[in-house]
Amino acid sequence: MSTLRFKTTINCGNCIKAVTPALNQEVGVNNWQVDTANPDKILTVSTATATAAQVVQAVEAAGFEIQALA
Repeated sequence: MSTLRFKTTINCGNCIKAVTPALNQEVGVNNWQVDTANPDKILTVSTATATAAQVVQAVEAAGFEIQALA
C-alpha cells in the first residue's frame, strides 16, 4: 500500500462533504483524510490501487484544486 500526499483547497467540513463521494469511490472509505488545520490543506491517501492522477481527477471533478506533493 502506498501513501500519496496532495496540497488542496479543501478547507472546511462542507468541502470535505462535497469531495467525499468522489474520493470514497476512487480510493475507498477510510483510505483518505484532509488536514484542514494545515495551511496547505494536505490530503493524504492510502491506496493499493489508485494512482495520483486518479486522485487528482476525482478532487478536481468535485470542484477543488489539488497538487501532488513530492
